Amino acid sequence: MNPIFSALQTSVFEVMSRLARETGAVNLGQGFPDDPGPEDVRRKAAEAVMTGWNQYPPMMGLPELRQACATHYKRWQDLDLDPDSEVMITSGATEAIAGALMALITPGDEVVLFEPMYDAYVPLVRRAGGIPKFVTLTPPAFGLSEEALAQAFSPKTRVVLFNNPLNPTATIFSAADLDLLADFCIRHDAIAICDEVWEHVVFDGRRHAPLMARPGMRERTVKISSAGKIFSLTGWKVGMVMAAPNLMRVLAKAHQYITFTTPPNLQVAVAYGLGKDDAYFDGMRADFQRSRDRFASGLQGLGFSVLPSVGTYFLNVDIAPLGESDDTAFCQRLVTENGVAAIPVSAFYAEGAVKTVVRFCFAKHDATLDAALERLAAWRKAA
Repeated sequence: MNPIFSALQTSVFEVMSRLARETGAVNLGQGFPDDPGPEDVRRKAAEAVMTGWNQYPPMMGLPELRQACATHYKRWQDLDLDPDSEVMITSGATEAIAGALMALITPGDEVVLFEPMYDAYVPLVRRAGGIPKFVTLTPPAFGLSEEALAQAFSPKTRVVLFNNPLNPTATIFSAADLDLLADFCIRHDAIAICDEVWEHVVFDGRRHAPLMARPGMRERTVKISSAGKIFSLTGWKVGMVMAAPNLMRVLAKAHQYITFTTPPNLQVAVAYGLGKDDAYFDGMRADFQRSRDRFASGLQGLGFSVLPSVGTYFLNVDIAPLGESDDTAFCQRLVTENGVAAIPVSAFYAEGAVKTVVRFCFAKHDATLDAALERLAAWRKAA
């Protein structure tokens, strides 16, 4: 068996979700909403199954979806994309990331990673022959520094894998951070694979700024987006990849030999969804922001130290003020003894783990959040 995968432990998401099922805990661990997603988008997918094409669609994606992507990102992020040569559809963002790494890395190339990070990154980099070089980010800001980047970049740096908004931390990199990273990419002739799946799930009036739009980055960026996150349909697994033609030609070859294509009915529905008016996107953000504020207020009222959350479905708490020093042990006790499942953020580090931060998913119905708060209140009262 390949040691890269055979040596991996079971995903922390699977462990915590299994414990939640076994104990009847409120599951605020794995990041998916309670809501079924926008009905009109789901109906488009259902209609397309019954009345549309159900055989192989084009390998690069349906033309209508590629055009919808180009139109959408011009409207929201002022990117000028050629739908024919610079847009590709994949079976989820994780496939897009895997394919990009396979296409762009040769054995021995170094890949800069920012931890905490999506747990798929490291095994995918290693399977592609890359050597991970880690930049460790720390709370509460989880920002970049020139010193940390200088230690990670080298003449062997080929790729930077960059997640913004950053999933485990619920933070967004500042304009200064983006400029600093762009400068290092240009200086070292590195390609940035940008995992931007949370680009629409941002709060407090913010608007996502893609690294691709930075000076000098248009020709050296692979932008990856997710319809599953945009429409709260995490099971759909429809990824969207944008890159300059010279990069896309190779990215497409990797995609061709991984999944080749993506269900056509979902592509039809996503094309429709990307054209929805501002009211959908503003309303989606407002709904999640309200849930964030409701849950954050409840946690603060119980004495938890809540870290800022400006995007994604997640809130983090610092458990050090509670006298806790091991987030994994804390989460194990929380789910088995107190009936609430959360995720230890140390699971998202490969090196230099911060072990006092715990992540909760707030993309749930009020009743679910309130049930979790009631159980946490009972635990705090008994402590």
